[in-house]
Amino acid sequence: MPTKFKPDSFEYIGLRGNKKQVIVKNYITAVSKAELIDAVNNSNTKPKQKQKCLNELTRRGVKLVWESV
Repeated sequence: MPTKFKPDSFEYIGLRGNKKQVIVKNYITAVSKAELIDAVNNSNTKPKQKQKCLNELTRRGVKLVWESV
């Protein structure tokens, strides 16, 4: 199973009474680089989620430079 960026969400498609529920999968491979970097820099992101983002960035070949503040 691929890594997820956030939990699955549901979307309702259809007109008036004929609505179907469709599951939208949020895989990390579909997330942009900017959003992954923002998640790593955010202080509210959990360590497990940060590590998932770092793994995906290294898989894409992005070199990160850490700066101390």
